[in-house]
Amino acid sequence: MSKRPVTVRVARWSAEHPWRAVALWVVFVAVCFVGGNAAGLQEATAQDQAVGESGRAGVMIEEGKFPDEPAVDNVLITSRSGPLDQKAAGAAATAAAAQLRTVPGVAEVGAPVKAVDGTALLLPITMSGDPETAAERVEPLRTATARVQEQHPALRVEQVGGPSINKALDDTLGADFKRAEILSLPVTLAILIVAFGALIAAGIPVLLALSSVAAAIGLSTLASHLVPANDSTSSVILLIGMAVGIDYSLFYVRREREERAKGRGHVDAVEIAAETSGHAVVVSGTAVVIAMAGLFLAQDAIFSSLAVGSILVVAVAVIGSLTVLPALLAKLGRWVDRPRVPLLWRLTARRTGADGLVQPSRFWSLVLRPALRRPLPTLLISVGLLLALAAPALGMQLKFPGTEDLPRTTPAMQAYDRLAAAYPSNGTTHLVAVRASAEQAPAVKAALTQLAASTEGDRLFAAPEQTGPEIEVSPDSRVTVLEIATPFSSRSNEAEQSLHRLRETLVPAALGGLSGASYAVGGGVAESEDYAAHVWDKLPVVVGFVLLLTFLVMAWTFRSVVVALTSILLNLLSAGAAYGLLVLVFQHTWAEGVLGFTSMGAIVTWLPLFLFVVLFGLSMDYHVFVVSRIREAVLRGVPNREAVAEGITGSAGVVTSAAIVMVAVFSIFATLSTIDMKQLGVGLAAAILLDATLIRAVVLPSLMTLLGPANWWAPRLLRGRGRHAAGGPATGTGDSPARDEQTPELIGAR
Repeated sequence: MSKRPVTVRVARWSAEHPWRAVALWVVFVAVCFVGGNAAGLQEATAQDQAVGESGRAGVMIEEGKFPDEPAVDNVLITSRSGPLDQKAAGAAATAAAAQLRTVPGVAEVGAPVKAVDGTALLLPITMSGDPETAAERVEPLRTATARVQEQHPALRVEQVGGPSINKALDDTLGADFKRAEILSLPVTLAILIVAFGALIAAGIPVLLALSSVAAAIGLSTLASHLVPANDSTSSVILLIGMAVGIDYSLFYVRREREERAKGRGHVDAVEIAAETSGHAVVVSGTAVVIAMAGLFLAQDAIFSSLAVGSILVVAVAVIGSLTVLPALLAKLGRWVDRPRVPLLWRLTARRTGADGLVQPSRFWSLVLRPALRRPLPTLLISVGLLLALAAPALGMQLKFPGTEDLPRTTPAMQAYDRLAAAYPSNGTTHLVAVRASAEQAPAVKAALTQLAASTEGDRLFAAPEQTGPEIEVSPDSRVTVLEIATPFSSRSNEAEQSLHRLRETLVPAALGGLSGASYAVGGGVAESEDYAAHVWDKLPVVVGFVLLLTFLVMAWTFRSVVVALTSILLNLLSAGAAYGLLVLVFQHTWAEGVLGFTSMGAIVTWLPLFLFVVLFGLSMDYHVFVVSRIREAVLRGVPNREAVAEGITGSAGVVTSAAIVMVAVFSIFATLSTIDMKQLGVGLAAAILLDATLIRAVVLPSLMTLLGPANWWAPRLLRGRGRHAAGGPATGTGDSPARDEQTPELIGAR
């Protein structure tokens, strides 16, 4: 007998020594989590995240070591209707200044600033203390302003500024994420209870996923000292970890239950699950890791951090499914199916016959019938529909969300809109950074003053403040920064035109004569433009890397070039359809009322690259599992058409359950307030839904039925022997874990 695979040997040891395996897992998770917290998180700096010219501008500003600007908030006074009564507004400003000077944490109250058009009066407030924590200390200021509002009901007296907006957004987004966290766990557990009909069986996947996430968060904190982390890493670890952790456990537990239903002993059932579903988990995990590793080629600190977190949580989930999961299943034995939920248990029990085989449902028989009877027309129609859905992706536009894309449900954001309208220079700004020798500082300042003057009268730029252009010089006089405002929103065409005019004409004309000086134009608009160009530039490299390595892994795993190639094509089709759907929903306005957002006319800049690797990796979960079941049948000598039917109907329940879990969790993200989370949630949920239904139940069976024995063609290098050769009837199958299975009745095929 040939040497057993590593997955089987590890699972066998865990099943025979369950307490040791569980104890080792608990220690591993605890050491990772505690060790990570002790090491601390190393966050990415501006230099790490620098991209394009805007990145160079940011690095210059950071190197200038400018003193921290104190946090500044404002009281905005406007009319509720009609022209602003200047006398009443002045009285309100005087009252607000008096109130605010008594508030702890207020360092200075400035003089009121009248808007150029006379529609508003602005009272600047300088806060004391660390500007990073100003949002946490702004509530007393808001309370004082509210008292002034009560005294002047005819006017609109509002607190607005960075600290106030950050406080309002923290409250709104914090409530959003708290709701998502509260909903996701019970929704996941409820779906698994429906899938298994038993509480313990439903709880095991959630337990493995949560412990994998905890360990990966600790490991990623340690890894941040090599690859700096960003704020989104932990959220991505949670998202990916819950998805793959539950998927892997679901596949494993379902197969172990099937084998026990056939009369296998607990350890034998675990061993067979390890050789089949365990092997599929390893292959799937490898595919996900490869996809995530492609993010390193983007040469971007944010994507590198997300790659590290995703790879770690997938690796930990795979290790857990091969070690502690077999131990739990072997120790619990038939207690896995306790306590049973009466009605749900009867429904799940009907799916398995007296012989232990999964019974194909009438629903899946109906779904599969066109693909098995008329594969070519079914393939052409389904692929045509997916290509039509993907077509809008050709017009995809990429932009960073701006302040205008933040939720307007808070008074602070509504006040910001009035502030930006009355004082355009407080809206979108470009930053011109210049680095030169200290001796050139006066010449640099003069050139920047001339640059600011050259924008006067140009509709693309806001009128400068009465006090002159905003120019700052670093303490060592080597870096000088000029702020130039535009009255347009950060993602408008006019804002982009103003950026291009600065970069291509105005800045070179003003600064080109400074010898030895380097300069760059940054700011929000520039960052959006530069990052979009960066993503489009790196996307082909990342996609090519992921496709090539995934092809090699799939070809080696299934000993088939054809299976590897079709796997790649189907996943590309799924990703393309998801892209097209995103463009249809978010670049247009028809879905605004349904999902509660305002269209930004574009997709968030970082989303296409990240979405591709996540979808490609997660889609491989289902593909590997389904094709593995089909290959098992082929290895037993089942004809191709029947093998396709058996593999898909036999895996339909677990794939559907896993997909429903992910779609439900991702859909919760679509309810969050920010546009980037909405797009991420909709993109992931739609892609998984398409992948688990149309791709796996229509396109895949029709394609594999049409190809027939050609599915398993491979060059001599990849051909295995005996039961590993899937090109025809199996030989030497005595050691196959499925050696005594009976071929299920073919449903929907003749």
